Amino acid sequence: MAYSTHDQTSYSHDKTLITDSADEPEVLAALGYKQELKRNRSLFTLLFQSLAIAALPFGEGGPLLSAVYGGGQLSIFVGWIIILFLASSVAVSLAEIASRYPTSAGPYYWSFQIANESNRTVLSFINGWVWLIGNWTITLSVNFGLASLINATAAIYHPDFAAEPWQLLLIFYAILLVSFVICTFANRFLPMVDTICAGWTGLSIFIICIALSVKAASGRHSASYTLGNYDKSLSGWGGFTFFIGLLPAAYTFSAIGMISAMAEEVHDPTIKVPRAIALSVPVLWFFGLFFVIPICATLPPLADITEAPGAQALPYIFGTVMGTPGGGLGLMFLVLAITMFCSISITVAASRTTWAFARDDAIPLSRVWSKVSPGLGVPVFALALVTIVQMLLGLINLGSSSAFTAFVSVGVQALQVSYGIPIALSLFHKRTQVSHARWKLHPIVGTVANVVALCWISFEVVLFSMPTALPVDKTTMNYASVVLVGFMAIAAIWYFIYARKAYKGPPATDGL
Repeated sequence: MAYSTHDQTSYSHDKTLITDSADEPEVLAALGYKQELKRNRSLFTLLFQSLAIAALPFGEGGPLLSAVYGGGQLSIFVGWIIILFLASSVAVSLAEIASRYPTSAGPYYWSFQIANESNRTVLSFINGWVWLIGNWTITLSVNFGLASLINATAAIYHPDFAAEPWQLLLIFYAILLVSFVICTFANRFLPMVDTICAGWTGLSIFIICIALSVKAASGRHSASYTLGNYDKSLSGWGGFTFFIGLLPAAYTFSAIGMISAMAEEVHDPTIKVPRAIALSVPVLWFFGLFFVIPICATLPPLADITEAPGAQALPYIFGTVMGTPGGGLGLMFLVLAITMFCSISITVAASRTTWAFARDDAIPLSRVWSKVSPGLGVPVFALALVTIVQMLLGLINLGSSSAFTAFVSVGVQALQVSYGIPIALSLFHKRTQVSHARWKLHPIVGTVANVVALCWISFEVVLFSMPTALPVDKTTMNYASVVLVGFMAIAAIWYFIYARKAYKGPPATDGL
């Protein structure tokens, strides 16, 4: 999609001239904040972090069982193509707004600046909590997903092995602690970690593509079968089966907006943040073709995959297609490493979101969570809060795996709602604010992108509320909507108890 930039100047709310050197403290001051974090990221490291958060082989491969129930190859391949256009609409819509308001506060800050003065405080509080919940739970989904993949990978050698819930919890806790330590004490190396992750991901996809295509121990399908096989018998959804198959691709691109939380750690954020958001979708999609097509071409019988240990399709597929446990383990090692990189990158982004929301006095004990360690240069307490919240939510899996799954699904729903609110507000106000952004779409293209984005977000929220297969019982029901409403009820209680008087919203500004 076409966009334009104003390379010379833009103006802050007090009409002070803002130059392209957007790393100066007075530039962030124009948005109402002081510079506390070190700007040590470039466009490419920001893009690489975005790619690390998406973690393509994990993002598509972790929930791949949903695509198997969703009809198989047709849903995987055609769904990947469809999601390119839908996710791109969301990405460029967010990119425009991020260009105008490049702060770690993200969507709730954008909502406050765009909304009418009469309701912007309440609206930003609501969106802030939805945004925060989305960050916490999508990070939870990555870290617990990694624990589940480790468990399922062990089953390649021992098909009858299944970790007890408490064992899975300990693996999960170990992942959380590793990510916390790295994010806390290695902040200055994290841009390099994201760069390594990008290279590792590209190399891994190449190896997986070659290995599956050459080995194909379970057989190779014809081109028509590879791209068009569609089996509606597994899900029970009938004609709606195809849309269930969109879940893995939708999950992969669900966190594209989280990179906006790094806006205060990159030079010239009015250009580099929106570019990173917009570029992440086509780059991910292109490399994704070399991942999904070999899988579609060598996929074992769909009914067999539904019986995969730990309900994790990818380790079973790799082990079956490679023909030996060692071959499957080798490919899974690549994916597990990518997912660990993702854990680090997404934890960083979630901690910045938590810190920014606390900075505006919107969560309990805000003074604690909003502190930045002078020595380490990171919001250590915010990082600790993100870790502790995940640990507490992980305990739910000891009592109910279906209830825990709902917390994973709600991450996508919450992120999409938080994206949709500022996009809808911008469209409602005739895109007045983004028309002044340095990175923006043509007015007609932007309007179309906004409308498509809102339609897709609305459908996505419904889609992630549905169970994968019918009929359902208490263990297979999707409780994501209930969990989301529950979280919002807690936020509402906090608002009326304390925030109604204390929370004034982020600083008012006309943006950059």
